[in-house]
Amino acid sequence: MNTTGIKGDWNELKGKLKQKFADLTEDDLLYEEGKEDELYGKIQQKIGKTKDEVKKMIAEL
Repeated sequence: MNTTGIKGDWNELKGKLKQKFADLTEDDLLYEEGKEDELYGKIQQKIGKTKDEVKKMIAEL
């Protein structure tokens, strides 16, 4: 998924991620353009998955 794809449906994705992983907070899921890698890193730390696993999971939501 590319940056445009994430931005387009981000609010919906945030809700799904929060439902699936209750440890994720609004601050964890704050998306700022150009900070995509940092966002993936925060999610990785919280749910214990690799960056590729996180990307795949988001793409499947």
